[in-house]
Amino acid sequence: MIAAGRYGARVVLWLTVAFGRVAITAFGADEAVLKPRVPIEKIDEARTWTNPLAATEENIEKGKSLFHGKAFCVTCHGRDGKGLGDIPGLVGKLPRNFTDKAWQAARTDGELLWILKNGSPGTDMASFVPLVLTEEEAWQVLLYVRSFGQP
Repeated sequence: MIAAGRYGARVVLWLTVAFGRVAITAFGADEAVLKPRVPIEKIDEARTWTNPLAATEENIEKGKSLFHGKAFCVTCHGRDGKGLGDIPGLVGKLPRNFTDKAWQAARTDGELLWILKNGSPGTDMASFVPLVLTEEEAWQVLLYVRSFGQP
């Protein structure tokens, strides 16, 4: 009877986690997913910035290596880019889900670079350029981030 109780608690915990992740995936990590994160007075400038790097296999692979390594994006955004990383005790808004096609279409590369340079106001996303990444490395990471939105 004691063993059944122990397993019963594990099953309840597993089901809670599983259904929680399904709900997050089904409804998105952020109800305001299309809301720009770049301040209104900076957004026009940011939208003029374009990625100078071609989306070659080599550049995307470099971005992937940075995402999973030096830039530690994987910690928050997860291996699959869905924003379900390995943050213990995560509360509040989840990190951006890079597989969300509506978000991918709504954000320009320049806006994403602005966030990598300045952080994302109202979230836990910190700035990474130049403290962690060079600007060239940031563009490579963005090429990889864009690959999550591809079929």
